[in-house]
Amino acid sequence: MQEFAYTARTLTGQDVDGLIAADSRGDVMAILTERSLFPLDVIPAKASGFSLKLNRRINAELLANTLTQLADLLANGVPLLQALSVLIQQTPHERMQAVLSDIRSRISEGAQLYEAMGAHGDVFNDLTISIVRAGTEGAFLEESLQQTAEFLERTEELKAKVKGAMAYPAFLAAAGSIVTIVLIVFFVPKFSDLFAQLERKGTLPGATVALLWLSDFLGRFGILVAMALAGMVYGVRKWTASPGGREIVDGYKTKVPVFGPIFLNGATSRFCRILGTLLRNGVPILKALNISSDSSGNVVLGRAIQESAKNISAGESLSGPLSKCGLLPPNVMAMISIAEEANNLENVLNNIADNIDKKVARQLDTMVRLIEPALLMVMGSAVLFVIVALLLPVFEMSTSMS
Repeated sequence: MQEFAYTARTLTGQDVDGLIAADSRGDVMAILTERSLFPLDVIPAKASGFSLKLNRRINAELLANTLTQLADLLANGVPLLQALSVLIQQTPHERMQAVLSDIRSRISEGAQLYEAMGAHGDVFNDLTISIVRAGTEGAFLEESLQQTAEFLERTEELKAKVKGAMAYPAFLAAAGSIVTIVLIVFFVPKFSDLFAQLERKGTLPGATVALLWLSDFLGRFGILVAMALAGMVYGVRKWTASPGGREIVDGYKTKVPVFGPIFLNGATSRFCRILGTLLRNGVPILKALNISSDSSGNVVLGRAIQESAKNISAGESLSGPLSKCGLLPPNVMAMISIAEEANNLENVLNNIADNIDKKVARQLDTMVRLIEPALLMVMGSAVLFVIVALLLPVFEMSTSMS
């Protein structure tokens, strides 16, 4: 048995909550009904107390494989509930089993697949739920699941390429930072007595004075500085996760030199691919635009797309309102405009996404090539500053003695 937390309403209209041990959500609903309670929400109860068992994360690869298998089962005529039961038995991942079990339980009680997925927002993102919803309402659920799996695989492949390309620069940055901090905190203080006399005479070079001050400051308050930086990073991440913070960040991301075009091209590619897929499967353009606006991953671009949808409902074409936002590249807008006139928009959008993905790959490669020498110069300059600041007084003392 499993414990479920429930919220229910009594016959007098009062809301009550509590815990019930049962085999499934359906059993909990039945128990509440017998008690003359109207269930409002029933969810698995979180384990209380300290536990060494970690909540394993469901990665994109596992999620894509699960969606692909579900699409194959449905395409071959297996009913949805039975297909979910097969996946529950096959998956070795405990948390995925729990998620699939909850989804199956919700569907058996009358919920749609996308509604059951929406109860697990930490596993299924808004894009996945939106596409599955469009597939459910447009009678192409199997293809929508397959398209979502392919999108997740493509996104994960791009992330893997970025991580692989950034591995060496990240190693350089980490190694250089460690070497510099060790020199400043542990090596420089050994010269403080040697330079004390020159400092009293006022003949100590400015670079050496700054280095000694920095060494003393980090030696005394280094732990506090590290804690402050960690708190700052945590605060910034929480702020960027908020709606207002994300909007500001997304607005600046497209304007950052070197990185900006990559972010914008990636968002444009996602929008074009999802919109093309939805249109090819017969989803009306207004509904497809509302769904694909969330797929871009950029709040500013998504709002521009939604504004375009409003103008389209007033009788305008897609290319006109989209071009006014100024975010989509002119060549993309030209292809969309021609595709609208040729009534071939869905195919052209997927071709645009393929071409942009290739361009993003080239841009990432160029960016990595630029980052490596830039990091080498920064780390080399930091180490050179430490060495020069230590050697300048020695050179001055030797010159005065000679």
